[in-house]
Amino acid sequence: MAREFQRGHKAKISDLTSGTDLYVGVQIAGPGLTFDISCFGLDANEQLSDDRYFIFFNQPKSPEESIQLLGAQAGDTESFRVTLDRIPANIHKLSFTATLDGAGQMSQVGPGYIRIVAGGEEVVKYAFTGSEFTTERAVMLGDFYLKDVWRFAAVGQGFDGGLEALLKNFGGEVAEEEAPAAPPQGAAPSFAPPAQAAAPPAFGAPAAPQAPQPAPAFGAPPAPAPVPQQPIHAAPTIAAPMAPAPAPHAPAPAPAPYGQPPQQPQFGQVPGQGAPPAAPTYGQQAPPFGQQPPGAPPFGQQPPGAPPFGQQPPGMPQGVPQGVPAGGAGLQAALSPYKETATGQRWTSQNQQLMRVDLTMGGTPVLARQGSMVMYQGKVDFGYKGAGFAGRVVGNATGQEMQLMRCTGRGQVFLAEEGSHLHPIELQGDGICVSAESVLAFDESLQYEVRRIEGHGIPGGALFTMQFQGTGTVVIKTHGVPVVLPVTPTTFADCNAVVAWSSASQVIISSQVRLRRNAYPGHSGETVNLQFRGAPGNFIVVQPYEV
Repeated sequence: MAREFQRGHKAKISDLTSGTDLYVGVQIAGPGLTFDISCFGLDANEQLSDDRYFIFFNQPKSPEESIQLLGAQAGDTESFRVTLDRIPANIHKLSFTATLDGAGQMSQVGPGYIRIVAGGEEVVKYAFTGSEFTTERAVMLGDFYLKDVWRFAAVGQGFDGGLEALLKNFGGEVAEEEAPAAPPQGAAPSFAPPAQAAAPPAFGAPAAPQAPQPAPAFGAPPAPAPVPQQPIHAAPTIAAPMAPAPAPHAPAPAPAPYGQPPQQPQFGQVPGQGAPPAAPTYGQQAPPFGQQPPGAPPFGQQPPGAPPFGQQPPGMPQGVPQGVPAGGAGLQAALSPYKETATGQRWTSQNQQLMRVDLTMGGTPVLARQGSMVMYQGKVDFGYKGAGFAGRVVGNATGQEMQLMRCTGRGQVFLAEEGSHLHPIELQGDGICVSAESVLAFDESLQYEVRRIEGHGIPGGALFTMQFQGTGTVVIKTHGVPVVLPVTPTTFADCNAVVAWSSASQVIISSQVRLRRNAYPGHSGETVNLQFRGAPGNFIVVQPYEV
């Protein structure tokens, strides 16, 4: 029996079906609306680093045919064939999207769905309606994503701007429309709607041994009663992600001034690949504030070949300031690197110090540290989350008391606190121990309690910690970038610097406090440490700061 997913639900593919040759069907329609339904094959950074994995009507399959566009059949507006065990290692996510081709809004669509079929049998289905959206012109429907194993997530996240904005979000660009593309030639399977018989016909799969396999064979679902087919593309648009062309004569990076270390390459840039573009593309990280990009001359010096200061370059109209990008400047160009990042996930890092949680996904309230909200969108309610009398007594006695607020409603909440670095950690039935001082927010679905660290007492406390267990996300804050170390029999950490550790680790207080030690000057000051022990796979998180 097929599982019905709600927005934000996730599951391992192996829990849904033993098959890896899957049929993905999308049904979406609206009065007078036409849709482009696509699949983006993204890398580990959720970017379209290889445009051959943008599967749409002008590019119906990936190079190794692990992702194929099949067309409308079996009552679906569009369908795909996904062979998970043939997807290359550099592809970490498949994002299935629908965008409007022409005028309209996603709020006008009727009931729709995205479903997975294995061996002709529907195994999971996520249904949605237009009431879940407003003025969006695109929607991210569902994701296949690789996290130790392949998993499926029901996304249902609206996206403003349509296909062009969606492509830019994934690191692609829209090509200029020149001429209709010729139909692709090759061994792609031809369109073949299933027959009206009860048993679904098998699609043309690659040659394989005839021995029976435990996994179900690929097959589309049986076709329902004939319904009028809607046109898929009333006015085709040539749209394809394009890799930015390198500059024909990119200058080599200028040497660093004497006595200063050389500039490191910008985030996402391979060393030696020339200078980055003048204006960062939407979704890419900009150089840190106050630092020159690689290849730029030292502050206060003119670049080689530039006209003398105060003179316009040849060919530039008079009155145009120097430094204006050729593609236009102004407010939009200046603020483009800092736009909101929408990934379709419940928790999204906007940068190292700012976290966004989408309350419309998952339907679970969020508990956050009081005063950590810096901005929100939509209809969100904030309420006081009391710990009760017993909780206050335990918190005061152990030092692990958290002043929390409860965030509910439908909207997005942005959280931060004093510029701390934020790290979302998703728990799936496992547990983690975190100091209450290092917790910023977490899903209310998680269970949490105060846990005592076994060992002899030490001055100043540090005897207790918070333990989180269950399914959900907890956001940890650190001072600076932390380091994660595996637990070994000889792993020690300063109790004032350790942030978190796996709940299966054994923690022992290692105190070097001795009688009359403080009476003698010159001791190291490292008198209290925590020793960690555990099986392989356990870890600790340490920040470069002592509380």
